[in-house]
This record gives sequence, C-alpha cells and structure tokens, in this order.
Amino acid sequence: MRFNFLGCALVSVGSTCLLLLSTPAFAAEQVVLKYGIFRESLSVEELSTFAQTGELSRSLRVNLALARQDPKAVRQYLTEPVKVNPVFLDKVLNSQIGNTILDQISQVISTPSRRADRQALRAALVLSASQDGQVSLIEIIKNYPTNEVEVDGDRLESAYRQLRRLQTSLQDLFGV
Repeated sequence: MRFNFLGCALVSVGSTCLLLLSTPAFAAEQVVLKYGIFRESLSVEELSTFAQTGELSRSLRVNLALARQDPKAVRQYLTEPVKVNPVFLDKVLNSQIGNTILDQISQVISTPSRRADRQALRAALVLSASQDGQVSLIEIIKNYPTNEVEVDGDRLESAYRQLRRLQTSLQDLFGV
C-alpha cells in the first residue's frame, strides 16, 4: 500500500513537471497599433521585423503614412534599449513609484480590456530585463503576457521617456 501511494505521487509530480515544462510561455501574438482614429492589427512578428530590420510591411507602411509618423523615429523608440538591473527593477516596480511609472507606460501599452495593465506590464518589463539586463519597447511588446496588446503609436515617445525615468529612478535608489 505504501509503495503504491509513493509511486502514484511520483508519477503525479513527474507528469505535472513535464506538462509545465512542455507548455510554451504565453506572450503577445497580435498588436493593435493605434494612431488617432486609425487602428491596425498586426502580428508581433511583423512589428518585430520592422524594429529589427527597418523593413516595413505593406499594412504598417500604410498605417504610418496615414498617421503621418516617421518610420525611423518609431523604430528608434521601439528599439532603443534602457539598461536596468532585473533584481532592482523588480523591487522598484513593486513600490509606489513603480506603480506610478507602470500606470504612465500603460497609457501607451495596455491590455485590450484595460484590466490588470500594471501586472501585465510589470511581468513584461521584468521578463525583458532578465533576458539581457536591458529593456526596449519592442521587447516589452513581445513579452506582454496576453495574446493581444494595444499600443498607442502617438505616444511611443512618452513610453520611451518613462523607461528612461525608470532607469534614472533605479540609479538614484540603488546606485546602479
């Protein structure tokens, strides 16, 4: 009897671990890019390709042209990295100043329902920082923990400035 219980427990634990390890991480697949009255849904991969190579898809080219946005400036805001220590970042994001910064950035990058924006953004920031000790807007979008993420293209510069403020806050608080 004791052996059967132990065997069943081991099989159960092993199965759970296998299931958790084989399940892919949940990350954004679609971006709803908003510019004023224009809304364009595109894949995260499409936006990521633009950020990495500068190559515009047809829909992204049309959307940026209609919104009168400079693709070079948009690409710069998406890709410009901000160096942060992941441990200190996590501490700051779980403080009052961190909540304020998260609220400001979530005015630009948010869940479609506008619920749990702080939590989703915090997760995306920490995951982005843990990969290479820096964050960029495109990394945040790619690591956003919902299937779809909304981005206010008119305010990308504002989100980038908030990331810079976050970096400054980390330096001021922790001397890093």
